[in-house]
Amino acid sequence: MKPRAFNHTGLTVTPIGLGLAALGRPGYINLGHAADLNKVYDVEAMERHAHAVLDAAWDYGIRYFDAARSYGRAEAFLSTWLSSRAFDPIECVVGSKWGYTYTAGWQVDAAKHEVKDHSLPVFERQIHESQTCLGKYLKIYQVHSATLDSGVLDNPDVLNAMGKLRDNGVIIGLSLSGPGQGETLLKSLGVQINGKPLFQSVQATWNLLSREVGPALAEAHDAGMGVIVKEAVANGRLTDRNNLPAFSPKRKLLQEVAAEAGVSIDALAIAGVLARPWVDVVLSGAAQTAHLVSNIQAQNVVWNEEIEDRLSGLTEPAEMYWQTRSGLVWN
Repeated sequence: MKPRAFNHTGLTVTPIGLGLAALGRPGYINLGHAADLNKVYDVEAMERHAHAVLDAAWDYGIRYFDAARSYGRAEAFLSTWLSSRAFDPIECVVGSKWGYTYTAGWQVDAAKHEVKDHSLPVFERQIHESQTCLGKYLKIYQVHSATLDSGVLDNPDVLNAMGKLRDNGVIIGLSLSGPGQGETLLKSLGVQINGKPLFQSVQATWNLLSREVGPALAEAHDAGMGVIVKEAVANGRLTDRNNLPAFSPKRKLLQEVAAEAGVSIDALAIAGVLARPWVDVVLSGAAQTAHLVSNIQAQNVVWNEEIEDRLSGLTEPAEMYWQTRSGLVWN
């Protein structure tokens, strides 16, 4: 996997990264998550499993890794893997996020899996936790699911605190979620601290079903921000696990195009993201080595106008997409 510049940030990344949302905690909303973990939720067993997937990612050339404070023990699993393999921090880029606190207590059926809070005390606590855990490997720190109504973009105390972190060499970013991703991103472009833009990276949901944030991501990329795309397979909806009758016509089309390209549906979906000129990194959210290997085949797809036209009808209205996502069952 050929490394490339993370736009104008000064970092070097790989076009495919590995996200640990599904590897760091026993419960998640990806289709078939319980099966991916073989319903084994012992902490040590999950750590070994995460390390095995991370080893495969490294062997295939992946050098960007994504975590968050709210992904259970994702940061800890990533930290023990990095240190046990004795990788030099210069060899890879780790991004993490603050703003959600994990509250599931390592339970799948928790009443609440995470609590959102974009206040200064939470930032100060979580950046300390992240830096203690990840040390010099941590190079990107993002607001987790920034939205206009969370108020984080209008909080001078938080913005100034992130500005100090930026001045100490950490790339400051924001991750986005929901139908208002584009509006939040465009507002973030105007945030400056000490005469310089605060946000240098953005992580957003874009996939063949949800494309509404594309123009804003293109504008952000033109402004020099590094662009990371998450949920490229729509939490499993763009894989062969999606057996919902209502999705059957779309699944059939995806299978036909994927077969012609010689890959699986998930690889086709990821190839669709890689085809966007404004994308720097697309995350694989694989929780099994076999799925990671399948995802990586996206690099072999020659995306063209014919494929683009055939799959353009998959796109769902933003409100419908996000309503469906919010209804996905944990595990």
